[in-house]
Amino acid sequence: QVQLVESGGGLVQAGGSLRLSCAASTSIFSFNSMGWYRQAPGKQREFVATITNDGSTSYADSVKGRFTISRDIAENTVYLQINSLEPEDTAVYYCNARPWRGPYDYWGQGTQVTVSS
Repeated sequence: QVQLVESGGGLVQAGGSLRLSCAASTSIFSFNSMGWYRQAPGKQREFVATITNDGSTSYADSVKGRFTISRDIAENTVYLQINSLEPEDTAVYYCNARPWRGPYDYWGQGTQVTVSS
């Protein structure tokens, strides 16, 4: 059973930074890609960033230039560095892993990020 465990969320003032971590229970090469999504209160879950097996990255337009996704292969961990936080970034951030086969993604339990103005 694949497990994804997020950490690093918290309460931060606008303009601050956080680094979120997602530790996988298996090699990250078991997945086609890994990424981050977020869900704000009353809104649908939305894509934030992804990193593919070959290391290519992509970002939602709303976070380009402020968020950086990276990985530590030896630690089976994916990170999301969040800079210049805005109150609109307040959400639960979820780690996602897309397997090579099968229709279902894996999800972590989420980590809360709250940005005060």
